[in-house]
Amino acid sequence: MSDLHIHNHEDHSHSISGHYGAQKRIGFAALVTFAFMIAEVIGGLVSGSLALLADAAHMLTDAGSLALAFAGYMIARRPADLHRTFGFARFKVLAAFVNGLLLVALGVWIVVEAIHRILEPQPVLSGVLFVVAVLGLLINVGLFFMLHADHNHDDVNMSGAIAHVLGDLMGSVAAVTAAIVIWLTGWTLIDPILSVAVAGLLFWSAIPIIRKSSHILLQGTPKGIDLPAIAQGVIAHIPAIRAVHHIHAWTLTGEDRLITLHIVPHERKNAMDLIPEVRRILESEFDIDHATIELDLEPLDECDFPSVDRLAAHDHHH
Repeated sequence: MSDLHIHNHEDHSHSISGHYGAQKRIGFAALVTFAFMIAEVIGGLVSGSLALLADAAHMLTDAGSLALAFAGYMIARRPADLHRTFGFARFKVLAAFVNGLLLVALGVWIVVEAIHRILEPQPVLSGVLFVVAVLGLLINVGLFFMLHADHNHDDVNMSGAIAHVLGDLMGSVAAVTAAIVIWLTGWTLIDPILSVAVAGLLFWSAIPIIRKSSHILLQGTPKGIDLPAIAQGVIAHIPAIRAVHHIHAWTLTGEDRLITLHIVPHERKNAMDLIPEVRRILESEFDIDHATIELDLEPLDECDFPSVDRLAAHDHHH
């Protein structure tokens, strides 16, 4: 009976220790966000401010989203098994995708509520609004800088968490501004108007997260990976290879890069020796440290690419 080795692909990120620190920061942010959300709900109900209630709803969503991001790091570290041979690393990306959708949903809710407030203006107690909003602003500024410390921009899970906190921060800024304007002029429409502005910022921060996480979930080619250049580079560095074809590149988490490809040698003799050479070229020239390389001894067909021009032509027709 042979041993079956399940490879833990998370090892390739070289960032496990960094993820522990990120997880702790997100967990702390979730607790603080939830605690202050309660204060904002009370302040919003007392003052009658939509901006404050919208920010409280945002903070409630954020507390749940930060908890989801926290769980993402925990689950991502679970080892691979026979049912999930790539492990759970991609759960972080799924958490980021869900968080992006939540940001959009929250923005829509704020816009709808703002329209109601514009059509039916309500009184707002600027003093209560100002005190609670300033406290929220200070807390969110602190959380933003805490999460942003040593942030790896390829970590979409942390990017999603930061986007939520940034949305909270902007909501607090809007609430403080609304309190000052209402106190000075009595113009209560500024409250829902600024809420719509916050919703716009939520959409602006959510779209890149949704786009990037969905690209990863769909196993799109990672940013910076040029498949024609890889085919051309392998052939240029190893003359014994006549063609490179069936190339697929993807990433599990956004922090790693994986590739599979077939190589066609000029001669069958010592053809197996080409595989470690290709792996070395991929790592040294293209920063790809996980490659599955198959030796193809069959005759070339229309899907084989001995040059970058043919690879580009295949990309166009398929």
